[in-house]
Amino acid sequence: MKVPCYSKIDFTQRKEGYKVRVIAGKYKGHRIQAVPNKLTRPTTDKVKESLFQIIGPFFSGGICLDLFAGSGSLAIEALSRGMDQAILVDKQPKAISTIKSNVNQLGLSEHVEIYRNDAQRALKAIKKRELKLDIIFLDPPYYKTSYEKLLEMIDAYDLLAQKGLIVCEHDAAYQLEVELDNYQLFKKDKLGNTTGITIYQKG
Repeated sequence: MKVPCYSKIDFTQRKEGYKVRVIAGKYKGHRIQAVPNKLTRPTTDKVKESLFQIIGPFFSGGICLDLFAGSGSLAIEALSRGMDQAILVDKQPKAISTIKSNVNQLGLSEHVEIYRNDAQRALKAIKKRELKLDIIFLDPPYYKTSYEKLLEMIDAYDLLAQKGLIVCEHDAAYQLEVELDNYQLFKKDKLGNTTGITIYQKG
């Protein structure tokens, strides 16, 4: 499969010092430092705003997992909108450093767990803890990670609470078509020119 080139806006957003912001909730307007490398592709403010309008503008508690956390922007947005706790995982050292900086800046240390780990090991660790998550964000490097494998693991490990969501962000041209016994397709859409989302709901 030919990997499509990133658009000009992707490269602009990756440059060192680029910042995104919290869109809504308790920390609305606060800036979030992006990871200073070209390995991490930040979710744009426009895409993030559209995404949270779909999955729920605000939450009444719950736990979310950001499995390819990057700067931590998605998890921080969820906390700002009412999530109680967030688990942030990334295998890149610069991402972990950036997450810690962003979390400390907003005073969120008591509400987050941060781990440097790969996705599959992180899912196995969460299974051992018998946690029930409300949202899992999957936004891995495009065309370098098997969404299918991760979705099958999440389903097999029974990681989500009833009505919990798996939010997959991917290239707009990519067709994610996985059938899971315990999940139904909640939403499939295109956000902007380069980003697609596929969302599954348990139950």
